Amino acid sequence: MKQKLSLQQKMLQKLSPQQIQVIKLLEIPALQLEQRIKKELEENPVLEVEEDSHYGEEEVETPELRSEEDKDNEEFSVEDYMPEDEIPGYRLQTNNYSPDDRQVDIPFSVGDTFHEYLQQQAEMENFSDRELQLAKYILGNIDEDGYLRRDLLSISDDLAFHLNMDVQEEELEKILRVIQGFDPPGVGARNLQESLLLQLERRNSEHRILATTIIRDHFEEFTRRHYDKITRRLNVDDEELKQAIDLILKLNPKPGSSYSNPHNKSNQHIVPDFILEVIDGELQLSLNQRNMPELRINESYLDMLRSLAGPKSNGSRNNREAASFVRQKLDSAKWFIDAIRQRQHTLLATMSEIIDFQKEYFQYGDETRLKPMILKDIAERTGLDISTVSRVSNSKYIQTHFGIYPLKFFFSEAMQKDTGEEVSSREIKKILRDVIDNEDKRHPVTDEKLTEILKEKSYNIARRTVAKYREQLDIPVARLRKEL
Repeated sequence: MKQKLSLQQKMLQKLSPQQIQVIKLLEIPALQLEQRIKKELEENPVLEVEEDSHYGEEEVETPELRSEEDKDNEEFSVEDYMPEDEIPGYRLQTNNYSPDDRQVDIPFSVGDTFHEYLQQQAEMENFSDRELQLAKYILGNIDEDGYLRRDLLSISDDLAFHLNMDVQEEELEKILRVIQGFDPPGVGARNLQESLLLQLERRNSEHRILATTIIRDHFEEFTRRHYDKITRRLNVDDEELKQAIDLILKLNPKPGSSYSNPHNKSNQHIVPDFILEVIDGELQLSLNQRNMPELRINESYLDMLRSLAGPKSNGSRNNREAASFVRQKLDSAKWFIDAIRQRQHTLLATMSEIIDFQKEYFQYGDETRLKPMILKDIAERTGLDISTVSRVSNSKYIQTHFGIYPLKFFFSEAMQKDTGEEVSSREIKKILRDVIDNEDKRHPVTDEKLTEILKEKSYNIARRTVAKYREQLDIPVARLRKEL
């Protein structure tokens, strides 16, 4: 094949590092932004916090107690960023610690996990070494909900292949019965029916026998809430059946979730990105700047760069590398500060338009006053791209005088009434919830009846749309809402 050179013109859309940084900062909420700023301050010595910023006050020494000599010693020098083979050995050693201060282990508390809790119970049983090994293997197959999802024959095959142990199903069944007596009640069950039966065995109630009969012999009718069939077949009245059903409903369908250790709990904190206040009848929007420091560039590094790149520099290899390093960190610091400012400007511009669009709702907090609003509406008002508005609204929260809400809460589809008026789908969902909350639980309202009720209120929507909204509200079908 003959080789030749040719010129081609192509149009490519590429994002600069600064644009990528702005996009990433725009996506993260306030809590993660605080951590991102801390990380940047640690990695880039050119960045520093403004003196009048209250960021990290508890960790900063009182200025009056620090001498000028101490401040000079804290400044970074070029030698700190030289390769290690060019740094004298004495600079890499520290002898300012007493022997008592070295290698100090700080104790901390860690709670037991669910499986560790089960293994502790197994070790307290009167198992032989072989039985304890088999019990631990079975416990390893129990999931976080407390169920044994694998059949004993598969476990027996695994033991033969991996541990070269010949174990019959009968032996595993015997050990499993012991495990099913562990806490929490219902653990080690192979399905929901078995779990409920195990929990009922430990219940001390006069209705336990009837409840056990229902779960053991009429489980399908119970799950489908065909209470009339159960009443006829067991020859019991509605009151007896109701008391037995109430006992069953108090059981835990996921027994593993009932195990809780306070040391293992992780609380999720919501930090609002925006704060909306009503001052003199006017809505005032502001960004939540709590724990957000004001950033600036350390002037000493600018002076250092001028001296390293100036005419008085000797042009040595070390000076050139140091100047390149400082210049890179300066550019990175400027990009980061600009990205933070652009993030704040974009957030405020987007949220201001959302508030202006939904002004009546933000004034009164009445959900029925929410207008239909999609991402395109705000994108057209702000002049931003739809993807940018989507990034702003994702994982962000606003604190109002009537509660804290995610920004996605204010977006909804538009539905048209018979009168031609456009309303938010959220208004229809509120009507559905109110109707279902006030229904007769003995005869729940079906989707067809909900459709008729909405049509009476001039909301002409299809039954499948009603079913979709009901599922979005996490409300089961009428049959599963039936109560005695």
